[in-house]
Amino acid sequence: MTAFTPSDRVQRVLRHSLRPSTRPPAGMISLASGEPDFATPEHIRRAHADAVEAGATHYAAWNGAPDLREALAAHAGGSGRPARAAGQVLVTHGGSGALAAAILSCVDPGDRVVIPVPTYSLYADLVRMAGGEPVLVPQQDDLHLDLDAVAAAAPGARMVVVCNPCNPTGVVYSAEELTRLRDIAEQHGLLVMADEAYDQIVYDPRRFTSVLDIPGLAERVLYVQTFSKTYAMTGWRVGYLLAPPEVVAAAAVVHTRMAGPLNTAVQHAALAALTGPQEPVRRMLDEYRGRRELVMRLLGDVPGTRLRAPDGTFYAFVAHSPRLTSVQVAAAARERGVAVRPGSEFGGEGSVRLSFATDRETLTKGLLALRDMFEDTAAP
Repeated sequence: MTAFTPSDRVQRVLRHSLRPSTRPPAGMISLASGEPDFATPEHIRRAHADAVEAGATHYAAWNGAPDLREALAAHAGGSGRPARAAGQVLVTHGGSGALAAAILSCVDPGDRVVIPVPTYSLYADLVRMAGGEPVLVPQQDDLHLDLDAVAAAAPGARMVVVCNPCNPTGVVYSAEELTRLRDIAEQHGLLVMADEAYDQIVYDPRRFTSVLDIPGLAERVLYVQTFSKTYAMTGWRVGYLLAPPEVVAAAAVVHTRMAGPLNTAVQHAALAALTGPQEPVRRMLDEYRGRRELVMRLLGDVPGTRLRAPDGTFYAFVAHSPRLTSVQVAAAARERGVAVRPGSEFGGEGSVRLSFATDRETLTKGLLALRDMFEDTAAP
């Protein structure tokens, strides 16, 4: 073919993005992936198989199966929260599809979007794809929101994006933090995008507060959720956006043009996940809790590092020696046969992210190798 030049929006993303484009090679211990190692619970798999056998093999409704959207709206509107309607729900191709549809439908070229970092790197990529300007605001030393910095960046911005529980830090933001964030958003007319993918992976004694529980946020919150983490359904690619009806209608224009409606039978499986037994979710959380304890036992006291016990998620964010960049530390880990993610990918230079969403035997081998590596890189 003739010489090809990617579009400006692709080049803009590639100039800035640090997201990995490949998986770790076979044979390497991977503590890099945010993918539960559990099988999708049996009742969910069975619902999918039954739906296929019953003929659920044709196009679904453009914005999601009506019964799934009704169930999601009821789920979001329970426990004293404002009532939600199915018209406020868009079922998407994974949480990524919801993020993309929401950002590309709300952000114009030149719009500023405030993003507290460290956080999930896809947000900034999507803002740049929309032609917007990510305004990366560092969090506090304890990795909680620096709300004074958010307020300083808010004038004239279009949106603020939070990940709670936070990938990569494992921090769970308090109700007080979210309430003040609401006040900032109200003062400056900001939309609030909240990605709560890990809301069911939170460890005692920490308690999780959703943005859906904060009074006064209903008219400006864009709530993004996925079945991937809670139900070990990463490969099923089902997520959703909950937002005011006019935002959902705009996001649907983007989503249907880019991807079309979600797989019909998969939506039957998602409904079974949401309305069926939740004991598998509790069992997975119990196992994550044990793995978290293993991480803290093997890495919590390594000289030259700092590790805050994660409140939620299945990630640990390890601060390392300032003599090396996070890319250099991740490279040193790979030389020891372990893949981790450099903190710079998330806007958190000086740290690396490791995932404990893998079996304990593999995790132990990886953690011991990382312990040796951290001790060596911390040595003068």
